[in-house]
Amino acid sequence: MLKLRLSRGGTKKRPVYKVVVADSRFARDGRFIEKVGFFNPLLPKEKKERVGLEAERIKYWLGQGAQPTTRVARILGENELMPMPANGNNPNKAVPKKERNKKEEDNKEAPKEEAPKAEAPKEEAPAEEKK
Repeated sequence: MLKLRLSRGGTKKRPVYKVVVADSRFARDGRFIEKVGFFNPLLPKEKKERVGLEAERIKYWLGQGAQPTTRVARILGENELMPMPANGNNPNKAVPKKERNKKEEDNKEAPKEEAPKAEAPKEEAPAEEKK
């Protein structure tokens, strides 16, 4: 299967990526079919030099059935070469485990408390109607 993906280059702690068309079985930085752009994450988002894409070649490979990875799909969406993908699941892995557990406990307790409150007005409403 053909993939449009990022291939890492640059030095340690100074990444620069090539956008390449490669067989999905090959290594990330290994053999590729064609280089179709570049991506420099260290530059600010406003600069033109952050992303460079060969639009015609990318459209050609997408027409041939190449599937972009999630990051490449976002880059292509930002440059209007394809529709922007939907946002994915964003787990709370950055939050310390103790705080995550507290939030989970709060979420579990909250529905139990809300359910009786919702039922209580239903019981009182018929009593008022009888008067």
